[in-house]
Amino acid sequence: MKPLKLTTEVVVTPSTWKINHDSKVVTCGSCFSEVLGSQLIDGKFPVLNNPFGTIFNPLTIAKVLELAIEGRSPDPALYFQDADGIWLHHDFHSSFWGINRGEFELLLISKLEEVGAFLKEANLLVITFGSAYAYRHRASNLIIGNCHKVPSENFLKELLNQDQIIISFERILFKLQSFNRQLRVLITVSPVRHTRDTLILNQVSKATLRLISHRLSEKFKHVDYFPAYEIMMDELRDYRYYEADLIHPNRLAEGFIFNLFAHSFIEPVALDLMKEWQTIRQMIHHKPLHGFTQSHLQFLKTIQSRLSGMSAAVDVSAEFNEVSRRIGEFRG
Repeated sequence: MKPLKLTTEVVVTPSTWKINHDSKVVTCGSCFSEVLGSQLIDGKFPVLNNPFGTIFNPLTIAKVLELAIEGRSPDPALYFQDADGIWLHHDFHSSFWGINRGEFELLLISKLEEVGAFLKEANLLVITFGSAYAYRHRASNLIIGNCHKVPSENFLKELLNQDQIIISFERILFKLQSFNRQLRVLITVSPVRHTRDTLILNQVSKATLRLISHRLSEKFKHVDYFPAYEIMMDELRDYRYYEADLIHPNRLAEGFIFNLFAHSFIEPVALDLMKEWQTIRQMIHHKPLHGFTQSHLQFLKTIQSRLSGMSAAVDVSAEFNEVSRRIGEFRG
């Protein structure tokens, strides 16, 4: 009897290059890039996680990356003040704001400088495309990243053209290659469906992004594609892998996708280190049944010893200090 298969597996070919805990990673794009970055941070990798906030369309992603590596300031035409007197910028997430325009401009410039400096030393840039739909700011005729709840008559919604995106991304990929020769780029398409576009038009959008990803990874040797979208849509084709909104992948799905990512792009030694860290982290969060007994003191010393063994590879100073504090309280 043949074994029963309940899913069609997405085969992810292991990469010829891999990252380790010395590799610096930048993530940028839709909310899924932040999920992936958070998982790497949990694994003790040095990550600058989605520093511009959520950006869905590829043109704005390319624009802000270009600003960062060229040391240029955000477009002045896209600053605006809302009804509450808060300054915002249409290329940046609403988590970036200011009471004073001058101070807000300095905040955005500082963030761009931070990203540029990190990218200069980074080993991997993960870009997640969210949607091929974008909004054009009528007053400036520019494609923007965020409408900030400004009335819809101020914008035109449009499906970005494939060639339009490819030309923009070819330019930024060439610039990134010159900016940092060691930088590799990993492109993903977000598995989060944009149902506001309707499910039918969401498929048009995702198909556009998938074709662009394929063409870029075919043209550039330092660019690869990770099939997060395909894993979610095919291998995890079941609503038990979704949040209650039936749109966002739940933690089980995120963990499954990250596991495939890890075994494709992370060195085996680093994977072993991640497993050790997960075990230690569970030990740190363990609550003793009978308070601070001698057995628990020995348990804390064991954790301290294992953290000390990891300290040469990753920064566990905060956790080591916390365990040391607990031991000190026990002795006190």
